[in-house]
Amino acid sequence: MRLNVKVISKVLGTLLQMNAGFMALCLPVSIYYGEHDLIAIALSSAITALVGFALKFFTRKLPDKELKKRDGYIVVTAGWIFMSVFGALPFVLSNSIPDFTNAFFETMSGYTTTGASILNDIESVPKGILFWRSLTQWIGGMGIIVLAVAILPFLGIGGMQLFVAEAPGITPDKLQPRIQDTAKRLWLIYVGLTIVEAILLYFGGMTIYDAVNHSLTTMATGGFSTKNASAAHYDSPFIQYVLIVFMFLAGTSFTLTYYALKRNFKKVFKNEEFIVYSIFTIIIAIIVTITVFISTDSGLEKSFRDSLFQVVSIITTTGFVSADYTAWAPFLTTLFFILLLVGGSAGSTAGGVKVIRHVVLFKNSFLELKRQLHPSAVIPVRISGKAIDQGVVSNVLAFIMIYILVMIVGVILLSTMNIDFDTAFGAVATTLGNVGPGIGNVGPLDNFYNIPAPGKWLLSFLMLLGRLELFTVLMLLSPYFWKKN
Repeated sequence: MRLNVKVISKVLGTLLQMNAGFMALCLPVSIYYGEHDLIAIALSSAITALVGFALKFFTRKLPDKELKKRDGYIVVTAGWIFMSVFGALPFVLSNSIPDFTNAFFETMSGYTTTGASILNDIESVPKGILFWRSLTQWIGGMGIIVLAVAILPFLGIGGMQLFVAEAPGITPDKLQPRIQDTAKRLWLIYVGLTIVEAILLYFGGMTIYDAVNHSLTTMATGGFSTKNASAAHYDSPFIQYVLIVFMFLAGTSFTLTYYALKRNFKKVFKNEEFIVYSIFTIIIAIIVTITVFISTDSGLEKSFRDSLFQVVSIITTTGFVSADYTAWAPFLTTLFFILLLVGGSAGSTAGGVKVIRHVVLFKNSFLELKRQLHPSAVIPVRISGKAIDQGVVSNVLAFIMIYILVMIVGVILLSTMNIDFDTAFGAVATTLGNVGPGIGNVGPLDNFYNIPAPGKWLLSFLMLLGRLELFTVLMLLSPYFWKKN
């Protein structure tokens, strides 16, 4: 099998140049606040841009070939790794996170929108670096690859293979016949909602700096905050309800958001995944509210707000914290751990298993009972009234099986590093699901600083694995992928 080295290098070079451009956006922030991170950001941007240029320049004379599906998988996985390596430069060069392992972990957590952090004092970090930290999540939220799909036609490269690799298995409906138009429309919605949220947060009492940062990480379902106490720093019902609404929207398929903006509400409310996602969130929020109201001295509104906030934050894999849910009741700690495995909607910026996969799994399991009684009958799984292909069902079953297996192996490996079971389980579940806070010593009031270096590299790999939905990365590790046709 021959790889299209020229096209792969061209795309990776373009991604790094885009990354450098986003880094440069942090320079005005650094200049305005007069902090010491200016040179580090400028140097990081220059290095990233030069490497990106070199990747394109030194492969320019290689023969042009069509971008194949295998090339697409390599570009997606390598793109995320390259972005994280160079994205860590501002942290290292500014001495905000001098250790490269920690810097890479923080950056991978950003691009994969996980929100797991090693920073013990976020508020002491220079404003320009914190803005870059938020930007990494915003870039990764919709996927730097999807953004590249929107501009690749100008480079003479088709992008369908990238979109398939970015979201294997069950994917959202195309909004337009051409994938480039789809990506552009998704980004317009993404940018628009980010701006609207920032305006609302600003009028709710946040500074413009904090409002922009929190809107960037909310729409990415990333959860990085500029405050040590996360969203709990703002004891404002208005701010927290705004965050709840936009976390929920970010965890909803952007395809459905597009239909809603076009006033095609019939398509929205007939979508089975959206119905399950909404009803499940409401039911769990009610259960948590009742438990918190009974077991604590919080008033009803406060109990409801904190409960709804944390339920939405965990289900959408955002990871913002308004209260320490592990201190409420043992029952709720178990419940929130289960929520780490749920995930948002397919076609959203949320991580996790995704609601649609759970729906397919449960429907297929119950239908299997009927198939046992009627072995000759053809009984397909139906989603939103439409029968889905058996190959999709098999894909879902394989995904969930591999997901569980990866979790087990991850917990075993972390346990060999002298990490207790609760922390190991919580760390693996939250990084693989791209959630952020977990349980044990990586709970909502703790972070990942004390995880040993090998553990951070393992968890970084799990973040990448979860963000690219397992198959994209694992396929590269398969001997079948590298066999000659």
